[in-house]
Amino acid sequence: MKKFISIVIVAFFSLYAIAADNVEFKANVQSTTVVVGEPFQLQFVVNADGQNLKVAEFKGFEVLAGPYTSTSSSTQFINGKVSSSRKVIYTYTISAVKEGKYTINPASITVDKQKYYSNSLDITVIPQDKANAQAKSQGGASNQNYASLSADNLFLRMQLSKVKVMEQEAVCVSYKLYSTIQIRSINSVNFPEIKNCFSQDFDLQTIQTNIEQYNNKNFYVYELKKILLFPQKSGKVEIAPADCEVLVEIPVQRRSRSIFDDFFGSYQTVTKKVTSKKAVIDVNSLPAPKPDSFCGVVGSLDVKQEVSATEVTADDPITIKLTFSGVGNLKLLKTPELKFPADFETYESKVSNNIKLTDRGMEGTKTIEYFVVPRHDGDFFIPSTYLAYYDINSKSYKTLEVGNVNIKVAKNPNSNNASQQIVARNNNQVNVDNLATDIRYINSNMGELKLPKQFFVGTVLFWMCYIIPFVLVMALIFFFRKQAKDNANVALMRNKKANKVAKKRLKIAFEKMNKGEKDAFYDEVLRVMWGYISDKLSIPVSDLNKENIEEKLRASNVPEDSITDFINLLHACEFERYAPLPNTDAAMERIYADTAKLISSLESTIKK
Repeated sequence: MKKFISIVIVAFFSLYAIAADNVEFKANVQSTTVVVGEPFQLQFVVNADGQNLKVAEFKGFEVLAGPYTSTSSSTQFINGKVSSSRKVIYTYTISAVKEGKYTINPASITVDKQKYYSNSLDITVIPQDKANAQAKSQGGASNQNYASLSADNLFLRMQLSKVKVMEQEAVCVSYKLYSTIQIRSINSVNFPEIKNCFSQDFDLQTIQTNIEQYNNKNFYVYELKKILLFPQKSGKVEIAPADCEVLVEIPVQRRSRSIFDDFFGSYQTVTKKVTSKKAVIDVNSLPAPKPDSFCGVVGSLDVKQEVSATEVTADDPITIKLTFSGVGNLKLLKTPELKFPADFETYESKVSNNIKLTDRGMEGTKTIEYFVVPRHDGDFFIPSTYLAYYDINSKSYKTLEVGNVNIKVAKNPNSNNASQQIVARNNNQVNVDNLATDIRYINSNMGELKLPKQFFVGTVLFWMCYIIPFVLVMALIFFFRKQAKDNANVALMRNKKANKVAKKRLKIAFEKMNKGEKDAFYDEVLRVMWGYISDKLSIPVSDLNKENIEEKLRASNVPEDSITDFINLLHACEFERYAPLPNTDAAMERIYADTAKLISSLESTIKK
């Protein structure tokens, strides 16, 4: 027992030492947009025991309380390995004094005699809601009746960064839901298909939530989708409205009130469909004439050229790297064709992108690497190649120059047969020039020529040449017939294994539920449902959708109750999956149990 305790103590302090080497000190707030006068929490979090916390002056903010210190720690033994974590949280409650943009400078803390600094935070302070402030002054804000939810306090807005652009110029489109009260869930979101445009979606892992002032009124803003558009031709690009269904719980007044009504409040659940307005983008054509060297980029562009070596030995590889940087439609940049000497053996170029999406367009770098090998000595020249792009700032074409490289190649001392030079014209053609040589190694003593004896016809080898192909053909016929028969039974096998496959997927969903992985759980449940119906009815998943699933199930004599349960489960999964508020374990457990029960019911109903 003492030995075990000693091991635990040693392991604990070892882990502590390891943790000290990976100290993280971060500052965070719930939202980077706040309202004047409304308190919010600022937290500094360190994953170790720290001392001497020092914070900079909160310019533009008033400290209402703090710092309050709290700690959390955990130790786990998994497969004989010990892991531990510890967090110390310093919490301030502050409020903004005046609207504007402010920066909370980094704080510092000392851990094991070493000082660490947190990140800075940029905070946007918006004024108070004028309408709400007036209501409060009249004592009516808390008693406001929202039962009739209007378009003034709940609407879907499509925002465009620009409405007049050039061909291939980036347009940022965002779909935002505005609401004066917090939303319970967002369902049935439909975004339009935008024609004649190359599009790139921003990677929004979750629905982005913030506070924003619009028309002198403060709203909870939910960013549903954000995309970059690159119009491919001139004219008008029409973007149809988007729509969604919103579920909100709104406070209402009751005629008969009690002390319990005042304490708990009274709420009404309301479902409302909101639709954005359509939008039109005017796209102007690029000025004519376009340069012959136009690479397709509209925005800003620069290039850096690097050559691995300009003095090499024959057969040594050379790398020429072009790094294009800028903002615009960088992914559409055409690879320049460098004109290499005929004596250079060329290989396929390597293209890599380090690009992120911003409101201005694709921003970052595109790197192209060319690989060549000179095959004999001499002085060589790679001439210039020109690339033109349309500069959106100057509204004119600009040209970049690449190439113009002198390469000096020395003779390779290890090369065999110096009199024979192999010249590579391209990747697919090699010409061999024999210089200063004639036909070599002719054997003049040929001996006496004799004709072979012709006894092939009628021999065993002769008949085998007929029999073996015949046997092979018959074997192939038998094989393909068996293959066709097996393929014909694929649908039957999928039907028989549908329940088994569904149970395996449900097991995966159960594991996701236990780990609290909400998104992965609901995705897996949806795979269970769609996959089971696909296997059971021998219908590809691509042919199933919400509109035809009821018809498919009725055609298989599935009872109406089971059909209704199936549709309700689909809606429930999507409802919980895209709900902006945190999901509960109870909801996942309920949906898991309902799914298992439904699969069991369908298995006894659908017969094949």
